[in-house]
Amino acid sequence: MKHTTLGSVDGGLDVGRLGLGLMGMSAFYTGSGTDDDESVRVIHAALDHGVTLLDTADMYGPHTNEQLLGRALRGRRDGVVVATKFGNVTDPEARGERAVDGRPEYVRRSIDGSLQRLGLDHVDLYYQHRVDPQVPIEETVGAMAELVTAGKVRHLGLSEAAPETIRRAHATHPITALQTEWSLWSRDPEAEIVPLVRELGIGFVPYSPLGRGFLTGALRSVDELADDDFRRFAPRFSGDALQANIRIVEQVDAVAREVGATPGQVALAWLLAKGEGVVPIPGTKRRTYLDENVAADDVVLTAAQVEQLDAVAAPQGDRYADMSTVDR
Repeated sequence: MKHTTLGSVDGGLDVGRLGLGLMGMSAFYTGSGTDDDESVRVIHAALDHGVTLLDTADMYGPHTNEQLLGRALRGRRDGVVVATKFGNVTDPEARGERAVDGRPEYVRRSIDGSLQRLGLDHVDLYYQHRVDPQVPIEETVGAMAELVTAGKVRHLGLSEAAPETIRRAHATHPITALQTEWSLWSRDPEAEIVPLVRELGIGFVPYSPLGRGFLTGALRSVDELADDDFRRFAPRFSGDALQANIRIVEQVDAVAREVGATPGQVALAWLLAKGEGVVPIPGTKRRTYLDENVAADDVVLTAAQVEQLDAVAAPQGDRYADMSTVDR
């Protein structure tokens, strides 16, 4: 797999151009149950393919996804870039009081828990999963910077942060990567956030690069989803919005036929065509889909095809309620 660099501090973080998001192995897409043995096999297959960036979070499960990754990495830690996140409170007794916590004491407590579950002495990339509106970003990132000094973390990241928050965080300690939803299904970052991270030398890690499975072309009705699949309740998958959004997949499919690839591979190749420092992290629980996703590294789109996809209309319906719209 070809490589790229996230961020610029200390030479940046060298990673394969496609990472692997692990969330669906333990949370949100588990209507058919979980299969940790198969998930470990998928992770090992990803490493065999040259994937180096593995993405988890303490809230996935909660906690069980980090444990899963820790199990998969036994004897295979070398060359792997481990990314995890904190900030979404996972204690059910505390959630009513504080759904997001960016206090320095919570930062320190969270990394110790993650390292224990992962079975590691450090993580390579540590994200604040969501910005805490009650804590200045300088305090949170300042505490995260202390973890770098202590050797528990190598690089810092933010997830779903707004522009001025990113700028203030980066002034406190260099930010290596921003993780935000970005795909042909979600174009919002292109207005302000993508230019900003380019200016600051921050890498961009698009999550849900396949539009929560929609851009693969396989999903045409929520009736195909498990009863507890959260996409059933997402505005973009509902009613008239879903029918209108199918036109996006039809346009992706047209390009896919031209280049002899699948729609999902074209959606990933479109992101890869956006330049250096962009590392999508498609998630899957099946090796067949992993093989398909990784093969997108070899799909080359012409400038005309990229422009054709750039012109695809924005999807109808909100994606979901996130916490990135207001600077903190």
